Amino acid sequence: MSGWMGVDFDGTLAVSGTKRFDGPLGKPIPAMVARVKEWIAQGIEVRIFTARVSPLDKDGSVQDKAALASVRERLADWSEEHVGKRLESTCEKDHNIILLWDDKAIQVIRDTGKTLEETLNG
Repeated sequence: MSGWMGVDFDGTLAVSGTKRFDGPLGKPIPAMVARVKEWIAQGIEVRIFTARVSPLDKDGSVQDKAALASVRERLADWSEEHVGKRLESTCEKDHNIILLWDDKAIQVIRDTGKTLEETLNG
């Protein structure tokens, strides 16, 4: 399978613990970590999809590049420890994304405007 799976960090892959981009990283969420490990075993590329690596802060100010590099390194360290592989982190999707797992997203069925929940519940 070509492409990549995006997994939100705070609240999806790790327990939420901070609102600061450079704050502490939460403990792993076992069910999601297991899912990510399975995808990796299947040869699927997985990336951490997080606002923590956004070049802009919540107030629109530009983040310090060295601080962002540090956050990326910490996320890679965290994923190596808990997932067994250093995962790339991004805040942007591209045309190669297969699916995004996120605690804030609602899945919409392509070209319909209907949510997955609406489709399943009739």
